[in-house]
Amino acid sequence: MNVYDEAHKLTQAIRESEEYKQYQAIKEKVKENPQLEASLNDFKSKQLALQAGQMMGQQMDQEAMAQIQSLYTILAQDPLAAEYLQCEMRFSLMINDVYQILSEVIDLGIKGMGGDAANGN
Repeated sequence: MNVYDEAHKLTQAIRESEEYKQYQAIKEKVKENPQLEASLNDFKSKQLALQAGQMMGQQMDQEAMAQIQSLYTILAQDPLAAEYLQCEMRFSLMINDVYQILSEVIDLGIKGMGGDAANGN
């Protein structure tokens, strides 16, 4: 079994999944509405910035969180934006599940100094 061939099969399976197909289709619809596309990009950019800050140990910015929630509420009122956000979430969950499965083999034993890596296992 060639790992690279299997990786390409995984890529193909993802492309053939309903989550991927629906996400790609809704992305094309959103591209037809530049104002909505810009609003969604702004929302995602602010959301990613907040998440990146949290991952770096920064305290949660309540004002930024409120702004993101407000943007989400506004976007969710637009049927196309709501559908986009739902499709994006379903696709992201599927990809996250794949990452979780892959992380089982990618585990390099770096779970803290008291774990198996420290014991030479």
